[in-house]
Amino acid sequence: MLSTLNHNRTGELDALLIQVDGNATAMVTLARLLQAPDVREIAVDLCTRAVALAPADGEVRTIAGEILSAGLPKWHVEIVRDSSRNNAYEAALRRAVFPGCKVLEIGTGTGLLSMMAVRLGAREVITCEFEPAVAMAARQIIASNGFGDHIKVLSKHSTALDVTRDLNGPADILVSEILANDLLGEGTLPALEHAYRHLLKPGAPIIPARGRVRVALASDDDWEQMRMNKVSGFDLSLFNQVLPPSREIYVGASRLNLRSAAADLFTFDFTTGGPFPETKSSVTLTAQTRQINGIVQWIALDMDDKGIYENQPEPGTDSSWWPVFHPFGRVVATAPGDQVVVHARHDRGALRVWADGMS
Repeated sequence: MLSTLNHNRTGELDALLIQVDGNATAMVTLARLLQAPDVREIAVDLCTRAVALAPADGEVRTIAGEILSAGLPKWHVEIVRDSSRNNAYEAALRRAVFPGCKVLEIGTGTGLLSMMAVRLGAREVITCEFEPAVAMAARQIIASNGFGDHIKVLSKHSTALDVTRDLNGPADILVSEILANDLLGEGTLPALEHAYRHLLKPGAPIIPARGRVRVALASDDDWEQMRMNKVSGFDLSLFNQVLPPSREIYVGASRLNLRSAAADLFTFDFTTGGPFPETKSSVTLTAQTRQINGIVQWIALDMDDKGIYENQPEPGTDSSWWPVFHPFGRVVATAPGDQVVVHARHDRGALRVWADGMS
């Protein structure tokens, strides 16, 4: 039974949907079983209707909330409220949008960028969102803000879009915010390659136009607290070998300090459409102080030829994209001018950064 529910909408599932209809508790209970991608849209519909049937039932609302939020990253609220990020996107859209244009957005989220595009003069925005619950919420937000006649939200991955059926012809502009703090972790490269080749007019502006992966030598003042040493008289240091090789640190944290000038590891020019194959890169960084304990990595976005957004770590700054600290296995003594070679490799969806001899 469960394997059937988790793979295909069969006659058995149709019968269950009829059976639970009108019973809010039974609807959300069934929805909990429908978490595979091919049936998640059914689960979202069940939850939405269950809450409408029993708005005062706290347990129903709680179960529905757990299910509806299952596909939502914990950082989503923070990134949407990032005013510097939002301003950078809106400024780039203002320079690109022209009256009557058609905009394609990849990754609807709240619908914020789509609504910005219409407010700036776009005639039509087609936006896609793979997570059904998020797409549902975006449709409601867009309608409540009065943009429902100009924005169409499609509940599908961008690589499943058909330029004729879904867009009614290629788009004039592409905007996307499917960028992780290493640029790659949200399927950025395959999505933009596909859009460039299949969904856009030749020469269509792409926002952001380019993305750069940047690094610098660094010192984390809390480096020792993030490792195992002696605890209750026992040496637990061998546990360090199973700790994650990197960690995120708030961009404005005073504990994190750059110890070299920054360098670009990779640059992705999205306006070329790729392809962006797996590759390795190395940069030489020059130490500015006498002690380092890791490498910090962040991103810079060239929104177009005029606007740049960057989350370079610096005490007191703010960004919803947190830089990634790659700690060494030990504190490394350096003299100003000493050089450290930093290596990195990226595949189609992940980035690895390291320096040899720092274990």
